[in-house]
Amino acid sequence: MVERYARDEMKNKWSMQAKYDAWLEVEKAVVKGWNRLGLVPDNDCENIIQKASFSVDRIDEIEQKTKHDVIAFLTSVSESLGEESRWVHYGMTSSDCIDTAVALQMKDSLELIIKDVKILMEAIKKRAFEHKTTLMVGRSHGIHGEPITFGLVLAVWYDEIKRNLVNLEQALDVISVGQISGAMGNMAHSPMELEELVCEELGLKPAPVSNQVIQRDRYANLMNALALLASSCEKIAVAIRHYQRTEVYEAEEYFSKGQKGSSAMPHKRNPVLSENITGLCRMIRSYAVPSMENVALWHERDISHSSVERFTLTDGFITTDFMLNRLSGVIEKLLVYPENMMKNLNLTGGLVFSQRVLLELPAKGVSREDAYQIVQRNAMKVWADLQVGKKAINEKGESLFLENLLKDEDLRAKLSQGEIRDCFDYGYYTKNVDNIFNRVFK
Repeated sequence: MVERYARDEMKNKWSMQAKYDAWLEVEKAVVKGWNRLGLVPDNDCENIIQKASFSVDRIDEIEQKTKHDVIAFLTSVSESLGEESRWVHYGMTSSDCIDTAVALQMKDSLELIIKDVKILMEAIKKRAFEHKTTLMVGRSHGIHGEPITFGLVLAVWYDEIKRNLVNLEQALDVISVGQISGAMGNMAHSPMELEELVCEELGLKPAPVSNQVIQRDRYANLMNALALLASSCEKIAVAIRHYQRTEVYEAEEYFSKGQKGSSAMPHKRNPVLSENITGLCRMIRSYAVPSMENVALWHERDISHSSVERFTLTDGFITTDFMLNRLSGVIEKLLVYPENMMKNLNLTGGLVFSQRVLLELPAKGVSREDAYQIVQRNAMKVWADLQVGKKAINEKGESLFLENLLKDEDLRAKLSQGEIRDCFDYGYYTKNVDNIFNRVFK
């Protein structure tokens, strides 16, 4: 229900009705500006503000003949007015209307995306504190490394999304600009004061300088911010897909009653939402390159950017909005299995404690090279034992690695049995979790 609502809300911001509503809002703001500067009489201004309207169907009908959408729009608007229609679009060029209106659409849409991101951050934060001390194995290259907590995994996700939030807020500032500068941007037909009045009315800033269009590096900045956000979200989705793998099974997407995973295999519970998110993120990133290619227009402008933006802006915002809502839902309902995390942590017979043992030896006067050799030879024995099916934990409840270390005479010459056993304390690896959380969530 949340996804459906969010998708429709964003979709409505990019409908044809919304597009022309934004155009009319700009045109009315310009009329108000001219009125304040003494050009448009009060009565004409009031009539335009109260009566000006359009019909999407009528615009489409007119455009079939004119082959120009702005002229078709202005003709439809003029049909709703009397002689005062002469003041509509006065001193403006098409891009003054279009680009300023698109800035309104982008601003509203990006504010919704920012809201979505904050919801996602709250979902991650809640689960992070829930699993702050939930032990699991950390992996590099897909191979078990050392003990961490699932809370730390979530804290990393939160911190990265927070950086994306900063990027989006910066992009919001960059795209929230308008222009009423005329056909070549020289303001020959409209004073600078008009542009300032219009932008103030619309909640935008005047572009310091423009030619015939708002410069497309601003749009590229926005689309790159969305693309980077998508990459971070895909990173989360891919991690969840890994955790749900049968041989890992440390976490999985919520599987509702009556849900089906496969038409052929009734047992299947697949990470379909995370896979869907991965695909959506690929699409969002695909809009970044054409947006950057739109920056290089001919001279004061050409129209090559227009067709691109009909895809990148509409689909980019709608897809990002949907993806973020879906990911928030996955995080909120994620099923986490601490017992399986602990089981996997013990799979390698205590090898995850190897660095702890390694670091104890130099403190006892052993060179790092010799220390590494002592620890590695005992670790390699564990790998060999696991390959032939030996249990990772023996009958005494001791790991294979601990068992090997206690038998190593070179090691025992430097470390007591108690000192070796102390190296296998999980608490050593979680002692700074609170401090890390204080830095991330302060």
